[in-house]
Amino acid sequence: MNTSRSAADAIRLHLARVGELRDRAHQQGLAQAVHAIKRLQAQRFRGTYADFLARPPFAPATRFFLEELYGEHDFSERDRQFGRIAGALERMFPAAVSSLAVDLAETHALTEVLDHELASHWMTQPEDAPAALRYVNSWRRTGAHEDRLRQLTVVQHMGSELQRLTRNPSLRLGLKMMRRPAQLAGLSALQGFLESGFDSFAAMRNPDEFMQAIQMRERHWIDALFETDISVVAAELQAEIQRGLA
Repeated sequence: MNTSRSAADAIRLHLARVGELRDRAHQQGLAQAVHAIKRLQAQRFRGTYADFLARPPFAPATRFFLEELYGEHDFSERDRQFGRIAGALERMFPAAVSSLAVDLAETHALTEVLDHELASHWMTQPEDAPAALRYVNSWRRTGAHEDRLRQLTVVQHMGSELQRLTRNPSLRLGLKMMRRPAQLAGLSALQGFLESGFDSFAAMRNPDEFMQAIQMRERHWIDALFETDISVVAAELQAEIQRGLA
């Protein structure tokens, strides 16, 4: 099997889905709601991992997950670069980063699908409803429990790959050597993502602690948002958001 081709096909498929959803959000007037969802989720993430953000060895990796995977900013340029490079991943970058690129594309697509669905339900609720309650109601109307678990599984795999690959000094050196060629090829956003991931994981003395915390805490939120009494989980979510804003 041609693994580079299958990786390229997977990346293009995921990014095409993201582009389609981005266009549809603008056409359907959902773009503002999608941004509100992403902002709330980023605030919740900052609250959930405030302890790791406050610990220097873990802070870069926590910011990497917050900004590169669950960030509220526009990833359009990075998506375009991924789409351009998909067919030449193993030629332009060390071959070991291919699975990371596929994981990122799948996580990105899953997140966009779920955020789009959340936004569609968000829009049907009173604008003066508390944001946390509005989010919980939107989450439950969206459903997609298996997709949420898949999202967490892919993130865990990405973290495991970063953890494994950062033990290879030659791979990190290879990425550094690609900095100038990537810039000349218009791939600086993609290069920045890869370097940020490698550097942040290399800085952690015990990456297992961080990845286990993500598994435990995100699974808690998936289960609570589906199963806990609405008023209880909305209050917990609001407290977590406030912690993220502190």
